[in-house]
Parts: sequence; structure tokens; C-alpha cells
Amino acid sequence: MRSLRIRFFVFLTAVLGVTASVIAGDFFIKDGDRVVFLGDSITEQRLYTTYIEAYALTRYPHWQLRFRNVGWGGDTSWLRQRAHPEEKQLFAADESAQQKMVEGSVGRGLNRDVLPLKPTVVTVKFGMNDHSYQPFREDISRAYVRSQGEIAKILKEHGARVAFLTPQPIEDKRADPDKDARNESLRKFSDGLKEVCSRQGATFVDQFDPYMAIMLRERAANPTALIGGGDAVHPGPTGHTIMAWAILKALGATPMVARAEVDYAAKKSFTSQCEISNLKVADGTVSFDRLDEALPMPIDPRAEASLKLAPVLEDLDRYELRISGLPEATYELSIDGEAATKASAAEIAKGLNLAVQAGPITKQAQQVLDLVVKKNNQYFARWRNVQLYDAPGWAQSPEMEKLRSAELARLDQQISDTEAQIDNARRPKTRHFELKRAAQ
Repeated sequence: MRSLRIRFFVFLTAVLGVTASVIAGDFFIKDGDRVVFLGDSITEQRLYTTYIEAYALTRYPHWQLRFRNVGWGGDTSWLRQRAHPEEKQLFAADESAQQKMVEGSVGRGLNRDVLPLKPTVVTVKFGMNDHSYQPFREDISRAYVRSQGEIAKILKEHGARVAFLTPQPIEDKRADPDKDARNESLRKFSDGLKEVCSRQGATFVDQFDPYMAIMLRERAANPTALIGGGDAVHPGPTGHTIMAWAILKALGATPMVARAEVDYAAKKSFTSQCEISNLKVADGTVSFDRLDEALPMPIDPRAEASLKLAPVLEDLDRYELRISGLPEATYELSIDGEAATKASAAEIAKGLNLAVQAGPITKQAQQVLDLVVKKNNQYFARWRNVQLYDAPGWAQSPEMEKLRSAELARLDQQISDTEAQIDNARRPKTRHFELKRAAQ
């Protein structure tokens, strides 16, 4: 147990060091971006990608942003599922031959699935299938590094900013996940990816270490604890929320949504990233109207456990209210007449984070998340079931292609309509706050 704690603190130190290096940076995603998520089945799950998208859409509700997910189960950095290179030859090839194979394979995959989307930002998450679920192999690592470099080169040539994400660790029921030979292999692949980013001037995002640090902490208390849900390779919503937390932090995401403070005695308000109007203070009751510049980041209801495992709210989702000088009592807060939370005067003076409290603001953020899920499912069906549908030879004809074009146009309109709903749903609204003594 002692050695497990030591390994946890080593990982935690590494994680804190990475975090410190990115806190001051600007958010990687900018106004006007077209973001594409490229990866394997973990990306195809449309979970961590959806949470990242929801953060950007709610935090910057007036930005013009579009997101597309082109994850493909079983895929690798040499785009195995899209270009189908002969892998034994790829791993055994000399430098010149391997480079030609990688250029052909990566080029075909990107030209089909990524470049037509005209991305300005691409996140790339490969490694889980690349390492082949076995102890580290230098020959596979060589192909992985070369392929990731080729992805970076092509995307940069087409004007995209690229962020390469390490895989998260494999999570089996064992007390020492960091000693799993497969995780040791993934760690070495991640180190190779960091070197690629350094050479190519791309952004490196390490989610392996933050995820492993949480795993080791939990295993120190319970050797068979599982944190992610899902299976050993494919986390559920809880694991994907932890992944999104680590990725967003590394991409320069910031915690503050908005802050409102009220001085009860002075009857004055102080705000950051919001406006307060119609402030009324009397007899232990405070009421006002509040218009924020952003919405809280929505948390998937299936992932509430993640909030106890990682400081998601502290690092990414601070929607704050502080009222000082209240008479000592327990108070109830309502927003637009809906009960939100109950707290003591001391707790309210310290400050409340309302990001996941009940009420209309959380409901609005959840509506954004639901619409993003809907849109991403629509795009997946359009891309995989219609655009890439490969009809048998006897069914191929100009007439069938006309039908395909018509269906693509119909689905594109459907996606556009959903995106218009998202853009409308993510606009903050003026809300009425009322704080009063709780009934005895």
C-alpha cells in the first residue's frame, strides 16, 4: 500500500507541473473555429468530445463555432480503418518505405474524412489501438510517431491548429494500474507523441497522467476501485468527464463563468462577467435581476461521480454568488421562482458555486448539452450511413447517387436546424434571484 501511495504522489507531482504550465495560456479554441475531433472508438463514443464542445458553446455563447466528430472504432494514427495499409509491412519497412506508406495511408484518410470539413482546429487522439494491447514494441512505436508527424504536417499545411491527445490509461481491476505492461507501453507512446508535438509545433495534451493519478489515489483506498465506468478501454460518462477536464485544462480553459457579490449592509453589488439590476435588500431578504455573459458548463447527469474524483467545478465551472453581512440564519435561494439551494449566512458569505444547483440556469445549460448530443448523433448518421455508404456493385447507378445527394442535403439541413437551436439555447437570459430566510 505504501508503494502505491508513493507512485500516486509521483504522478500527482507530474500532473501539477503540467497544469502550472498552461494556466496562463489562452483557450485553444477561438471565435469562428471549425473544430474536428479525430480518433478511434473512444472518440467515436461522442462523450469527451461532446463535453468539450458544450464547455466552449456555453462559455462563449456569442462565438460562431462548429464541431464535427470523425472518430472511428479500431482506428490508429496511420488511419487503419480509413486507408487499410498492410500493417506487417508498415512495421517492418525501412525509413524511406515506411514514410511512403504513411504518406499514402494518412493522406487518403484525411482527404476523405477531415479536410473536406475545412477545419481550423483538429484534436487527434490515437494510441489505444496503435500499441496493440501488448508490452511496448519499438517497431510499432516508430510507425506511430511517423504517422502522427504526418497528420500534423498535412493539417498544418491546410491551416489547422492541431492538438494531439494522449490516450487515457487502461483500467483493469488491479491495485497497480501503472505497472500494467499495456499502460507502460501507452506511457512510452505518449512520450513519443510529446516529441512529435515539439518538432511539429503542435499542442501536446497529456490526459494519461491526470487520469492515472486519480486511478492510483482511488486504488490506494480500494485496490479494485473503477473510476471510469464502461469497460477497461472505453470509459463511461464519468471517465469521459475526467478526460474532458484534463483536456480542457491543457487547452487553456478557465474556471470563471460569472461572479456576483452583494454587500448586505451597504446595499451594493459587485460583479464580474455579469450585470445586476433592481437590487433590493431589506429584512433578511435580498433580490435582484442578474444577466450573465455565459452559462455554466453542463455536467452530464450520468457523470455526477466525476465531481468527487476530479476538481471539475473548481477548475472549469465557477458560477458564483457571494452575499456578505447577512444576519445569522439559514437561507433559501430561488431563481425565477424555482428553488436552487439552501445555505447558512456563513456559507453564503464565503461564496456559493451554483454551477450544478437546481433551477432554470442549470436547466438551460442541460438543454444545450442535450441539443449537442442530438446534433452529433445526426452528423454521425449522415457521415457513416449516407456519405460513406458503399452500395454493392449491382446497385450502383447515377440514380442512386442522386438519391444519396438528396439525402445528404436533407440531413445537412437537419443538422443546420439543430445548430440554430443550440445557438439560441446557449444565450444567457436575465434571471431573478431571491434569497430569504428558510422557514423554521
